[in-house]
Amino acid sequence: MNKEFAFTIKSICFDEHYHPSENTRITTNFANLARGESRQENLRNTLKMIDNRFNALAHWDNPEGDRYAVELEIISVEMNVDAESSGNAIPLIEILKTKIVDRKTNERIEGIVGNNFSSYVRDYDFSVLLLGHNKARPEFAVPENFGELHGKLFKCFVNSSAYKSHFKKPPVICLSVSSSKTYHRTENQHPVLGVEYQQDEYSLTDEYFKKMGLKVRYFMPSNSVAPLAFYFVGDLLGDYTNLELISTISTMDTFQKIYRPEIYNANSAAGKSYQPSLQHQDYSLTLIVYDREERSRLAIEQGRFVEENFIKPYQTVLEQWSARYAL
Repeated sequence: MNKEFAFTIKSICFDEHYHPSENTRITTNFANLARGESRQENLRNTLKMIDNRFNALAHWDNPEGDRYAVELEIISVEMNVDAESSGNAIPLIEILKTKIVDRKTNERIEGIVGNNFSSYVRDYDFSVLLLGHNKARPEFAVPENFGELHGKLFKCFVNSSAYKSHFKKPPVICLSVSSSKTYHRTENQHPVLGVEYQQDEYSLTDEYFKKMGLKVRYFMPSNSVAPLAFYFVGDLLGDYTNLELISTISTMDTFQKIYRPEIYNANSAAGKSYQPSLQHQDYSLTLIVYDREERSRLAIEQGRFVEENFIKPYQTVLEQWSARYAL
């Protein structure tokens, strides 16, 4: 099925000493935090927030609230279009892997891979292709076959021997809910994920992740103020342990408080009917410095990079592969 493409997986610890490597997507959220004068303080504060959130959610047999710590690895995925050649690897995806340290038992417990999700091809799709498609249009429209190549590349990676040799379970991606949709609280409540929300129609991001083979559910954990979107394969509630789920919630709830404080660090919680807004004024800022404008600008630059170095040079190969790729 997959003779042309070979995947290489590399990892680096995300800790207070983390420095983004030269080939890391600098729009990646964790790379943004690790730059500038406040880099070490940013990283230290972020990791402390994650640990505190984890212990608050994993409160059983944890009277002092300090039993657990979360270790994070940045997983970088490179792809060779020609499996025989290792010299022309394209940086494809970056995700996070969690590991849970139980200080009481001295165990190190595997967490979830996924969490944060960044992709050069997604930068191209949203920041170059979609923007260009709508430049002269009076009404917003989505290009034909939007996200199909990216979806197939992602599924190819998750089903590859490289993925399966590194990770035991499928990924779970945890993102912000969409500011263009309204979410409604249900009666369903999970002991860790919290209250489930639903919406009447999927967002563009939801549809994009569906092409990657991922379903979506929205949950608001206890002491959160807005639901998170969880993208997954299989059964989110049945396939992962409580500690695995908590590792994702604590990591991504922390990141969202930094990236989107208007939604996730708001001073009031989502009600029965909820529409997120980045224009919301009643919120608190964390102590962590994050440059959101720079990230938007760099997403366009990196989208153009992948257009010039991947989409255009390999267009024929990619079209032929995509046409015959099926699971």
